[in-house]
Amino acid sequence: MSAKRAIFSWLSAVIFILVSIVAAEVKADSLASFLPDIAPEELAPGADAFGPVRDDVKVAPILKGGETVAWAFLTSDFVGTTGYSGKPIHVVAAIDDDAVLTGVKLVKHSEPIVLIGIPESKMVALTEGYAGLDLKIEAATGGEGHELDIISGATVTVMVIDDSVVRAGIKVSRALGLGGLSQVETGPKREIDMAREGTEDWSTLSGDGSVRRMTLDIGQINKAFEDTGDARVLKRPEPGEPDDTYIDMHVALASVPSIGKSLLGEAEYKNLVEWLEPGEHAILMLGRGIYSFKGSGYVRGGIFDRIQLIQGDNNVRFFDKQQRRLGELATDDSPSFVELDLFKIPADVEFDPAQPFRIQLLAQRAVGPIEKTFLTYDLGYKLPEQYLLPMAAPKVIEDATSEAAAKSALWKRIWKDKTFEIGVLGAMLLVLTGVFFFQFQATANARVFYWFRIGYLTVTLFFLGWYANAQLSVVNLMALAGSLRSGFTWDAFLMDPLVFIQWFAIAAALLFWGRGAYCGWLCPFGALQELLNKIARAFKVPQVTLPWGLHERLWPAKYMIFLGLFGLSMVSIPMAETYAEVEPFKTAIILKFVREWPFVVFAVALLVAGLFIERFYCRYLCPLGGALAIPARIRMFDWLRRYKDCGSPCQTCANECPVQAIHPTGEINPNECVDCLHCQVLYQSDKKCPVVIRQIKRRAKTGSADIKIPVQGKPPANHPNAKTT
Repeated sequence: MSAKRAIFSWLSAVIFILVSIVAAEVKADSLASFLPDIAPEELAPGADAFGPVRDDVKVAPILKGGETVAWAFLTSDFVGTTGYSGKPIHVVAAIDDDAVLTGVKLVKHSEPIVLIGIPESKMVALTEGYAGLDLKIEAATGGEGHELDIISGATVTVMVIDDSVVRAGIKVSRALGLGGLSQVETGPKREIDMAREGTEDWSTLSGDGSVRRMTLDIGQINKAFEDTGDARVLKRPEPGEPDDTYIDMHVALASVPSIGKSLLGEAEYKNLVEWLEPGEHAILMLGRGIYSFKGSGYVRGGIFDRIQLIQGDNNVRFFDKQQRRLGELATDDSPSFVELDLFKIPADVEFDPAQPFRIQLLAQRAVGPIEKTFLTYDLGYKLPEQYLLPMAAPKVIEDATSEAAAKSALWKRIWKDKTFEIGVLGAMLLVLTGVFFFQFQATANARVFYWFRIGYLTVTLFFLGWYANAQLSVVNLMALAGSLRSGFTWDAFLMDPLVFIQWFAIAAALLFWGRGAYCGWLCPFGALQELLNKIARAFKVPQVTLPWGLHERLWPAKYMIFLGLFGLSMVSIPMAETYAEVEPFKTAIILKFVREWPFVVFAVALLVAGLFIERFYCRYLCPLGGALAIPARIRMFDWLRRYKDCGSPCQTCANECPVQAIHPTGEINPNECVDCLHCQVLYQSDKKCPVVIRQIKRRAKTGSADIKIPVQGKPPANHPNAKTT
């Protein structure tokens, strides 16, 4: 009784704490939230205080003796800073009255995949190196007034940081009028003449500027690298003759009807139009020579890190979902190219096809086993005048409506890009639903069902987990709770279609089967544990069965962990996310064990424990399992069949349940059951179930004519009537 009183007291304390803090405000990522952790002198030499954040422009004065010497700002307040992780890279910077950066601090990021093996100190030092950058020069040169310091292995992250610091700094300078910069005055906007559809040959298009070209030969590129002064590049010059082509790159705005139809042909242009959503544009890039403008980095990371589109203060990088290969050009007089690719420009980047832009090429050269050095080259493009019309006065659109439409277009585009993954997940859910509805038939043949389950768990691990990274987490629930308190919208949850579909399916499954539909079949880490345990059994690894009393007292641990994390999330979601590392999902599934050693050791230790105690983590530690188990008892049906003899006297199912979810008295605990259906296999077994064996012997003894001795795994035709509990 003392143990029960202790547990009750602990739960009462947790509930009291939750009630006390439920109204606490979640500290969002903002300039005001980051400034208390930064010393003023870190952003401006000699500064001693920060002033309040302004209401009109999100900047805070940096004070020295009561006088403003610089302005602090958060880059993510002014420009998009999303990195590989899908979350913003937050940088706080300071700028003085002469539009010069006086200090830069990397304050928060979620880039574990990109920064594997790269010390945090190296990224911090690179970011702080932007101090002293003159943004007047950057504004005049389109952000090209400084050299980009690339860290091998973190190219995209560095480029995102560089882009965000420079563009946000220029926007702040213009908003505050620093360094003589002011808001850009724009003239009458132009729009594309969509009625112009006549086609031209290659010579005409390249002659009038519809197709722009940049050519570099091997001699030029070797000299350019030599001029950097880096002695290492001299050891690895590009092979070939000086006049050989390094890269011959052409660019055209293919979404312009006349240009697109001329270069792509009617059929391919129609396909392009169907690919583009309203407000989107596309460029055609052609290349030949020994250097590829695509490279191979996008195969690993999904982003083309050798090229970017720059227009004014906006930089656009292309992902693999925004690219399509082209087989050939429709123009008869065009040269041959080895690379022909279409790149989609999303609607939300505010690209103006009537304004000049440039394609920046990153030329790289290896200077060591893993180190590289880089040069950048620009190919400028301006749409010829004949394709443009004066733009009519725009209609006034409510900001809220426009923002909602932009968010809707974004998640719809993401869902469209994930069509294949959504289709596979839909098929998996359909098959699993069929198995649960017809579980008696599905489990009739023990061997067939065993291999079906092994195959399903393998797909769950490799496809849902390691390929699609669709591992659910207790963090999803904490984010949902935070959203409900701060103003719920569907947009954030619709951004990840596989996670959204799984949560929708779980909500439905809880009404029918409880938590087992996800935990037992769709959880990649659960699948990894079970598959490893099967392998361990095949190698005769001894299995440990905990005494029922100890096993029953370890159950509450996962509920306590969940309630603790949920309570933390009420105060600070970032803090709760930190402690949510008790889930090894990020290490084992998302990052595939390529992470700092303490996280790997923790995940491996749990898996090793699972070799001896099947699904050790699921049974005792998983906060997500605990969260799903709480509403498990609301299910409307008891689907699992049981005999009167189950538990008294028969203990076969209880002894063989992989997660010990069956009480010695025969009841199945829905909070702990993972719906593996092994008990339903035993329910029909003529080799293990005493009830089935007894009925067969009794009927064989009476000599009933219709008695058929069943084969292994197949129930008799006259299976005894069973009662459910």
